[in-house]
Amino acid sequence: MLKEMIFAGFGGQGVLSMGKLIAYAAMKEDKEISWMPSYGPEMRGGTANCMVNVSTDPISSPIVQAYDIVVVFNLPSLHKFEPMVKPGGVLIWESSTIKEAPTRTDIRIFGLPFIEKATNELKNTKVMNMIALGALIKADPFVKKETLILALKDTLPERHHKLIPLNEQAIDMGMSMVD
Repeated sequence: MLKEMIFAGFGGQGVLSMGKLIAYAAMKEDKEISWMPSYGPEMRGGTANCMVNVSTDPISSPIVQAYDIVVVFNLPSLHKFEPMVKPGGVLIWESSTIKEAPTRTDIRIFGLPFIEKATNELKNTKVMNMIALGALIKADPFVKKETLILALKDTLPERHHKLIPLNEQAIDMGMSMVD
């Protein structure tokens, strides 16, 4: 099993954290991983993306040209990465702010209102990436939800551990949004 993926959006939307959490969870499941963040010097508000590869075998290169999974939180990222989803792959996009839908017909597409749900239902916009992560692992369960929760304890500073239940609720919400 090899999953090559990229998470992309504006700095501050949690794409790097999302990739890091998946990498930690995959390591906890004894999988091979690569995690490669990319962001401009302005970071918050600038573009950011994070490539993550998860495999049961050694990974030959962390850099790929086509992805099994693409998760995007802004229109520039949708335009850039939609063509890079492998046929049969998964594209997850934030539909409450991106008003231009993807056009591919050879991939599985999930347009979900992560920001709207985080803001209106969970009252915390910062967990929108965790909602997206829940949707992702429901659409393609390459890591277990329970392992993600354990990985949260490793990746969040201890002073933020009180937010783990909210993050778990966000992951559950995302999972419930995918058929």
